[in-house]
Amino acid sequence: MKILMISADRNLFDKNSEVRQRIIEYGTFVDELRVIVFTKWRYKGLMYESKISDNVIVYPTNSIGRWLYVFDAVKIGRKIIIENWKLSARRRIGNSLVTAQDPFECGLSGYAIAKRFGLPLQLQIHTDFLNQYFKNESYLNRVRLKISQFILPKADCIRVVSERVKNSLESSGLALKAKIKLLPVFVDVKKIQKAPVKTDLRQKYPQFSHIILMASRLSKEKNIGLAIEAMKGVIQKYPKAGLVIVGSGQEKENYSLLVTRYALRNNVIIEPWTDNLSSYYKTANVFLLTSNYEGYCRAVLEAASVDCPVVMTDVGIAGEVLKNEYNCLIVPVGDKEKLKIAILRIIGDDALRAKLIFSSENIANLLQPKEKYLEEYKKSWSDCAV
Repeated sequence: MKILMISADRNLFDKNSEVRQRIIEYGTFVDELRVIVFTKWRYKGLMYESKISDNVIVYPTNSIGRWLYVFDAVKIGRKIIIENWKLSARRRIGNSLVTAQDPFECGLSGYAIAKRFGLPLQLQIHTDFLNQYFKNESYLNRVRLKISQFILPKADCIRVVSERVKNSLESSGLALKAKIKLLPVFVDVKKIQKAPVKTDLRQKYPQFSHIILMASRLSKEKNIGLAIEAMKGVIQKYPKAGLVIVGSGQEKENYSLLVTRYALRNNVIIEPWTDNLSSYYKTANVFLLTSNYEGYCRAVLEAASVDCPVVMTDVGIAGEVLKNEYNCLIVPVGDKEKLKIAILRIIGDDALRAKLIFSSENIANLLQPKEKYLEEYKKSWSDCAV
């Protein structure tokens, strides 16, 4: 089986990234996997394709601007198929597939390539893009929504990562010809559980009596400003409580200004991203997620798997894997007051905190083992490539 993937995840060029290791694993159950990644010109000095395993090759688009990502990806894809797969236009062969990692720019690139060569197209959906917050966030997202409405009815196969996304697609009114396959994201909780504590947040920040942890991109949809606002109420009861935000992104300066505006510099710390999150999960008192929308969200499961109680907004797998008052506390999106109350409940109620803590056995029962996940992922390709 030959697979051409279109992706926007530049971590594929990082030798130590999880996504790179995951793609290499996917390559073990196909004959050939070629991945085109949206990148700016000379991203990290990259100019040419990189062979990252025996049968996996990654190609940067080297685009002058983001508006050329689609054009450049299509150009590279056509060259790959003509020169390496020896296909001419609209001459379909079995056991080959174009898969795109979103129904937006990646999906548009994948559709153009698949249509040119008569290949099946799989769209993978990792975010709840039909959520009202997605549309209202930016003009670009409104354009992406229009692209998805054009592309999705033309897809031969669609993979989603949560029931929430599946339900939103099924109720969207789009005339889909493809069946929707639900395949959640694999979360390697055993690796996190076994990892040693290299950084103890309680020792790093001894001034904090309770440590509330967040770890994500610093972007608009994560709505971290909501957590900062809620902290004003939290410190009224627990003056030494601390919020540690781990991440990087375009909203960092805005969040820093918000911390200053609310006079919270003694209670809120913004750290750069770290690959040592398992240590942070294990030494925090609460893990907090305040997103406006999510497709899945691995971080909440990672935190819960090492006995860190979770407070999250009603997004992603909330209500599916994580259930309110059973193994986490779920609050409405954007509700600062209920978020504050939930944080205060976990900090002040030992019985509640004990109730919400997962065990290794619970995690094992809720999540797919790795072997099963890889088997299902392979099947999603082979079923679509016929």
